[in-house]
Amino acid sequence: MKKFKKITERVVESIFTISGSLTSIAILLIVVFLFKEGVGLFNSPSVEKGYVLCVNSENSIDKLSVIQIKEIFDSEVVDWKDVGGKEGEITIFRFDEIFNIYSEEDLGEDYGLLSAKLGEVITSNLNIIAYLPQEYAPVGIESVKLLPTESIGVADFLGGKEWMPTATPTPLFGVLPLILGTLLVSFFAILFALPLGLGVAIYLSELASKRTRKLMKPTIELLAGIPSVVYGFFGLVVLVPLVQKVFHLPVGETALAGSVILAIMALPTIITIAEDAIGNVPLSMREASVALGASHWQTIYKVILPYSRSGITAAAVLGIGRAIGETMAVLMVTGNAATMPHSLFQSVRTIPATIAAELGESPAGGAHYQALFLLGSILFIITMVISITAEVISKRQPNKGI
Repeated sequence: MKKFKKITERVVESIFTISGSLTSIAILLIVVFLFKEGVGLFNSPSVEKGYVLCVNSENSIDKLSVIQIKEIFDSEVVDWKDVGGKEGEITIFRFDEIFNIYSEEDLGEDYGLLSAKLGEVITSNLNIIAYLPQEYAPVGIESVKLLPTESIGVADFLGGKEWMPTATPTPLFGVLPLILGTLLVSFFAILFALPLGLGVAIYLSELASKRTRKLMKPTIELLAGIPSVVYGFFGLVVLVPLVQKVFHLPVGETALAGSVILAIMALPTIITIAEDAIGNVPLSMREASVALGASHWQTIYKVILPYSRSGITAAAVLGIGRAIGETMAVLMVTGNAATMPHSLFQSVRTIPATIAAELGESPAGGAHYQALFLLGSILFIITMVISITAEVISKRQPNKGI
């Protein structure tokens, strides 16, 4: 019988070991997959893949930055002298304009003369900049030169202030607005949720009757099981119009609406963990405080809260993790404007919302697709830092601050 029991224990132990190993390997493979799919972005050209920029060979410009190209094609820069060239009004030429200049007969059978005709157009205008498919580029013509294209750099990705992945001819993958939008919404969500969550946790642990506690605790935990899209509908129908009306805004889809929704969603996590931490304070600590003449409230904020500080901090950190990773509710109420956030009363876009909104529209293997995987990697790093922080905090001695 003892031998059978030992064999059973070893089998169960082996199963648990294998399960843990498989889980660790699966997580590692997911992380490697994320970075592997995303890192290819830094080998992508700054100009849309398959296209080139051509200018007249007499043009003194030999190189343009991504921002300069964007400003030229957005008509924000209209003179070559503004980008370091000789004075002259910039003429933008796009590929489909060739069909307005030449007929099909002029372009030859199956457009065999298309490249030569494009070369003639560029040769005839010193101030032209042409955005052409690479296969039709007039290569080899002395009067035409191709502008070199840089690869997308890490600084352009992490420090860029514009997220315009479908812009032509230069898609912009600046993730700074998305990172700041995510952190802004999450920070204020915890700022709203932590005082309320801590107050409810103190009430449940210290002040509520057993009957009230038995009724409220399952109800609060049930909030964690409500699908995020339901919170999103609530925010869209109730909260967004309220924010717009109260603050007299043009639109109610703002960072404030997202923060409030995330605060509501983070409350169950904060309340549950903080209430457990407060409930684990030894009875002897409470009795010693009362024996020294402290009132109930003095015991709470002088003894109980300092003793459970580690658990409360871990609750706040895990609440932040819950807020940062949220997708649908934020997608529905924040307005999804990928701009640099300056206040709570403007529309923002978060990293999870960007991935959810754009992944289905990006061609597999393209620069946009790779940029979204890098966004997932950034979100993983942020979440990992938060998880490690929570782990370190939760392992601290609970009575260290007393």
